[in-house]
Amino acid sequence: MRGVEYHNDLSRIRVEDLVGFFRGWPDPPAPAVHRKLLGASSHFFVAVAPGTSRVVGFVAALSDGVLSSYISHLEVLPEFRGRGIGSELVRRMLGILSDLYMVDLVCDPDVQPFYERLGLRRLSAMVRRNYDASTGRQANDPRADP
Repeated sequence: MRGVEYHNDLSRIRVEDLVGFFRGWPDPPAPAVHRKLLGASSHFFVAVAPGTSRVVGFVAALSDGVLSSYISHLEVLPEFRGRGIGSELVRRMLGILSDLYMVDLVCDPDVQPFYERLGLRRLSAMVRRNYDASTGRQANDPRADP
């Protein structure tokens, strides 16, 4: 999308700029948790709508910085999809991770062709989901980060 700004500077991301993500989740994380997720990621990029500070898309990855990484999230707000934003976010992330042996992600079959167009290939995966924790760790959780 023309005019979209891409960056990975957490200081430029306000909580109120992260509204509207995680649609379809039974109990989605709040924008403040979303911002914390970005800060805790090894790498992230956001796409910001032209002339605003509104984040319209993001990608996040976790990495050991040696051999492996995992792209944990990619999301573009529904009203901004189909404009190349998701592709650009993934391209930027793959660029940062290009010197690593493996870059993995898990996705539903309906979006596998999207990732294949960007150079990834299908494999199988194993997952576990704790739906009770979908809003993020709470401040009173003893396992929460300080």
